[in-house]
Amino acid sequence: MRALLGTFSWQELRHHPWRNAAAVLAVMLGVALAFSVQLINASALDEFSSAVRSVNGEPDLEVRAVQGGFDEAVFAQLARHPQVALASPVVEVQGLALAGGQQVPIRVIGIDALALPTIAPALMPQAAAGADRFALFAPGHVFLNLAARDALGLPAQAPADGRAEKVQLRSGDAWHSLSVAGHVAAGGKALAVMDIAAAQELFGRIGELSRIDLRLAPGTDRAAFMASLQRAPGWPAGVQFAEPGDAAQRVSNLSRAYRVNLTVLALVALFTGAFLVFSVLALSVAKRAQQFALLGVLGLTPRERLRLVLAESLVLGLIGSLAGLALGTALAAFALRVLGGDLGGGYFEGVAPTLHWSAGAALLYGGLGVLAALVGGWWPARAAQSLPEAQTLKGLGAAPTQGKSHWLALGLVALGAVLANLPAIGGIPVAAYLSVACLLVGGITALPWLIALLYDRVAPLFSQRVLPMLAVERARRMRGTAAVAVSGVVASLSLAVALTVMVASFRDSVTHWLDVVLPADLYVRATSGGRGGNSGGGSSTDTATFAPAFVQSLAQLPGVARTGTLRTQPLQLDAARPAVTLIARSLEGGAAQSLPLVGSALPVPEGQIGIYVSEPMVELYGAKPGTVFAPLSAAMGKAGASFFVAGVWRDYARQFGAIAMDARDFERLTGERKVSDVALWLAPGASEGAVQSAVRELAARQGGTGDSSAGSVEIASVGQIRATSLRIFDRSFAVTYWLQAVAIAIGLFGIAASFSAQVLARRKEFGLLAHLGFTRRQVLAVVAGEGAAWTAIGAVAGLGLGLAVSVVLVKVVNPQSFHWSMDLLVPWERLLALCAAVVAAGTVTAWMAGRAAAGKDVVLAVKEDW
Repeated sequence: MRALLGTFSWQELRHHPWRNAAAVLAVMLGVALAFSVQLINASALDEFSSAVRSVNGEPDLEVRAVQGGFDEAVFAQLARHPQVALASPVVEVQGLALAGGQQVPIRVIGIDALALPTIAPALMPQAAAGADRFALFAPGHVFLNLAARDALGLPAQAPADGRAEKVQLRSGDAWHSLSVAGHVAAGGKALAVMDIAAAQELFGRIGELSRIDLRLAPGTDRAAFMASLQRAPGWPAGVQFAEPGDAAQRVSNLSRAYRVNLTVLALVALFTGAFLVFSVLALSVAKRAQQFALLGVLGLTPRERLRLVLAESLVLGLIGSLAGLALGTALAAFALRVLGGDLGGGYFEGVAPTLHWSAGAALLYGGLGVLAALVGGWWPARAAQSLPEAQTLKGLGAAPTQGKSHWLALGLVALGAVLANLPAIGGIPVAAYLSVACLLVGGITALPWLIALLYDRVAPLFSQRVLPMLAVERARRMRGTAAVAVSGVVASLSLAVALTVMVASFRDSVTHWLDVVLPADLYVRATSGGRGGNSGGGSSTDTATFAPAFVQSLAQLPGVARTGTLRTQPLQLDAARPAVTLIARSLEGGAAQSLPLVGSALPVPEGQIGIYVSEPMVELYGAKPGTVFAPLSAAMGKAGASFFVAGVWRDYARQFGAIAMDARDFERLTGERKVSDVALWLAPGASEGAVQSAVRELAARQGGTGDSSAGSVEIASVGQIRATSLRIFDRSFAVTYWLQAVAIAIGLFGIAASFSAQVLARRKEFGLLAHLGFTRRQVLAVVAGEGAAWTAIGAVAGLGLGLAVSVVLVKVVNPQSFHWSMDLLVPWERLLALCAAVVAAGTVTAWMAGRAAAGKDVVLAVKEDW
């Protein structure tokens, strides 16, 4: 076998390097895309986990509030507990720093330097050269990590001459100048560390903590310890315990569905690459059919011919996989350096990880590349195995193949339907992915039966026209060959149709969602001033607020007809899951006017507070309509309040859940009247630009009152928000259009390769037609007609199969991955144009493939049997 590979197979590779290079390239691209996505995601997650560990340290337990902060009296209670060896209090604030006239986000952490070293040594301040060693206890001093120095435009190393460095931090509406007294070793995003008492005073957090890190006494039972404290009288209802690894695990859970879907999407290229290997080897086997037959006559058994072709596909797969691993590593390194760890999902935004190469992942994706090549080479290998030596040596081609696999196809389709109805496993729609695979394989397996079903009825229509009759009859009688030829087009077209329908459905749903959630003309948002921290769990805009006086002034501006308000804050209902968002907004006109409800809103019973939950809340927390959602009562510390789930709404902005309630109910429960966003409806004829200018002037006038953070605002029109949202959407899904084009190109290459193989094997048949009086143009017309007939059935099958797959993607994969639903939209004009383009391209490729075989010497091919 090795000798044949070195002589027989090597000569084929040497004489047709570009054709084999195309197969290698297809495998290489598939492996490279999938492997690079895996490396980028794994490196970003490792970097984020490392940053979390460096900031949070290695405590046994963490104490956090469900929302915001909690009273520091809890620290005194824990510090005196006999089972607590060490308690380290922490204040966290998401603030703003000034760098070159620009405001940059920075995380400020207040620590107790006496309790910190044994729990979180990476946060321990290190004094700069010449600085006072007691500066870490003094107010007005901060210690920056490397990311913060870079964000603020400071050199990586502090000046050796001891020259003082200053940083401007914003607290409320005021900017405070602080001295940089040294550095901390913690990685991750921009971070400033200071004494806890100074942080509390600077950011208005006197008597409040964000978290407490606990080191327990040896032998302490964690579960019993937590249970005893939670049952103790006076323990705050909104304070909960968390494991130290929960923060990293939450981000891993948050991004897992996105990472898996991105990997599966990348593997589409590898899937189509298998068809390109199939096309190349099918053409190669057809061109060498007489050589294989001669080898058979000389003693090479059919099984050995099978092994020889599989060995050739194995070589192609190995070369492509090795090249793909190298290219994937380079792509991942480039993406991490240029784009960071974020691939469009927003989960690792701002993280700048280093490449973490994984041998296990390399073996996995390299093995998948080899497997794809072997699968692509299996059918050509079987064709080489089943060659009739005597008939092939005479150049008469292969015998017709009758498809009898429709029962297998129906079984696979039925299995796919069953799998589509199974639940996700660990939040990943594994069964749905298997359902898509079963539908694709089942649909392709049913092609011979579909060809017979269609063309047995079409054939009588062309019985009086010779050229179309020949094309249709060959498709009927060589249905197995036709099915193999168009299988690549069916696979690629079905995936293209499915992705087109999914993206169109998602975009249409997002557009309708924006229409409902953005009813006003202008939106005003407060930028962060660092007050009202959220334990680092939210964005800076979650903590910034407008005072009621500022909102009332907005309503009185010329050109403003009315206003609406919104306040958001994170709620940590489950330590093992990302925080959900509590939204308090104006619902005077009814929930249906302000929220994109799924179904009708239920009437709220007397004495209860109506809430409206997003779809993920139903899936993850069991907040079904018509029930009372008790976890919200505990989270808000309102044991007497009863929250009634009055409806479910779609929210494409928050994957892990949101709860909306009327702003008046929120104000009555919390006494909090400040808001983070204000919606403005303009009066008829009012100028949008004039109103924006008036809002900025009002913010400048009232920004220094100390009662609001209106000194810095963001203003956007509804058109700007919609355009930006849809532009981000289109950019996020741009890769799907590229994958569709690649898949269809590979499918058309398969058609060309298959027809080339067929016409080369049918040279004597074309010669006979020439002897019967057919011109070269007529022979090419027959070949082009066959191409049209074959790709037409491929387009029909691909369209139907793609629509079936799109239903699984829209109705199963998307809800199970991201916990939200969408309406199915079929863009018929785009799909029909796509199918027509495929049929036209298939006809042209078949005509071009037949030109060489229908040359002048085709007549002489008949004489070879005389």
